[in-house]
Amino acid sequence: MTLDYITVGEIVAPHGHRGAVRVLPLTDFPERFLKMQKVRVFTGKEIQVYPVESAGLHKRFILLKLAGVDDIKSAEKLRGAAIKVPRAETVPLPPGHLYVFEIVGLEVWSEEGALIGKVGAVLKTGANDVYSVTSPNGKEILIPAIKEVVREIDVDSGKMLVRLPEGLT
Repeated sequence: MTLDYITVGEIVAPHGHRGAVRVLPLTDFPERFLKMQKVRVFTGKEIQVYPVESAGLHKRFILLKLAGVDDIKSAEKLRGAAIKVPRAETVPLPPGHLYVFEIVGLEVWSEEGALIGKVGAVLKTGANDVYSVTSPNGKEILIPAIKEVVREIDVDSGKMLVRLPEGLT
């Protein structure tokens, strides 16, 4: 399962009157914006590549000044646009860790060989993540993302192997 681009931020508003934009980071690595020399902005209609003139942190946002976006009117046109990176430019994770986008969409199989369903979402809880799996008949099954339950994840084959505790099916 591969995606061409991964969303790392959303332009939520202009910032000031000189064309800067406020970006809500949608990544565990917001510092990546401070090193980016260009960004790919997806407006839904088109993809535009902008050189980054400057980047900085402001509260929970990233402030970007993009080349060619020189006034508030130009910045306003980018409101709601997504900033994406090619999958190859994602920050490498430690061994045994996966990105959410790699887990969503995986088929979930029991150790006995029965199809349980497909991962539709990863829920963040305090203790551990929980995989929201939709069964073939449309029922939601919540599977804790712990080693005792999730036995194997093979992103390349698009499958997850689980050992469900009694009462979870």
